[in-house]
Amino acid sequence: MTRTEDDGFVLTKESDAARYTLTRDGELLSVLDYRDDGRTVALTRAFTIPTHRGHGHAARVVQGAVEEIAAQGDRRVRPVCWYVADWFDAHPEHAGLLSQN
Repeated sequence: MTRTEDDGFVLTKESDAARYTLTRDGELLSVLDYRDDGRTVALTRAFTIPTHRGHGHAARVVQGAVEEIAAQGDRRVRPVCWYVADWFDAHPEHAGLLSQN
């Protein structure tokens, strides 16, 4: 899955590396690592390259991943990373995706 947004940001799911990446103009901005067991996707680490912090890139990559997981329709999300857990707290409209275990 690769999605290019109107403002030039590119969100890519790199299944072989078990991560989502956010780039712009070919430059890596943020990464979201995950583990998928076939039922639940554990979002384990959100990381933004230090020189790009403070611009909402981690939130953008988390949102893109959550939208992609929701579109699949067959997985729940376990927010292992504190940042992802905070993101879900700030976006209760996505609480239905959360794993109950």
